Amino acid sequence: MKDGLPVALGYLAVSFTLGIAAVKSGLTPFQAFATSALNNTSAGEFAAFSLIGAGVSYMEIALTTLILNMRYILMSCALSQKIDKNTPIVHRFLMAYDVTDEIFGLSIMSEGRLDPKYTYGLITISAPSWAIGTYLGAVMGSVMPAGVLSAMNLALYGMFIAVIVPPAKKDKTIAVVIAVSMLSSLMFSILPGLREISSGIVVIILTVVISLAAAILFPVCGDKKEKKEVVGCEI
Repeated sequence: MKDGLPVALGYLAVSFTLGIAAVKSGLTPFQAFATSALNNTSAGEFAAFSLIGAGVSYMEIALTTLILNMRYILMSCALSQKIDKNTPIVHRFLMAYDVTDEIFGLSIMSEGRLDPKYTYGLITISAPSWAIGTYLGAVMGSVMPAGVLSAMNLALYGMFIAVIVPPAKKDKTIAVVIAVSMLSSLMFSILPGLREISSGIVVIILTVVISLAAAILFPVCGDKKEKKEVVGCEI
């Protein structure tokens, strides 16, 4: 649990802004709390709240969330190689409940075989913090003046900027993908014909198309040693 304390504190701050977004989309504080308790993903929740506010169908919301969270499949596959092969299926299901970026990072870096109890300790302190932070943000968002609420919404955009800028500065490929994504999103919002497409479908289209194009055009060949030896990668 000690290793999960910094994660819990970070979750409390980030999820607070999600709670504000939930209230703006029309959810109650309890609904916001339940969402974060059952779906621990900042990008997925933010997209879901935005789509709920836009009044799109449940199917679009579910499909968008599924696509945005597909990276967790890869993380879970990696963790399956870290745990003992005889680990009961019950433990596998419980560990999979909260495979977030931070918990995955701590779990995968632990020495030797991953003990499910270690992951449980991380989840025990971080998951409630995520849900409580969302609830507090929703409660505050429902009572704060509109001007203050609008100002605090900048924190959510700041959170995403803080997520994408550091890797973009290190890798030009990521910077290109981000720029293309922003330009494409702008086109879908202003061009006739494209702007009539629902926001949920737009997110799905852009996520799938841009991700696939990036994987084909800029394949990752492995570690640095492999990159020196390999000229190209097969998809």
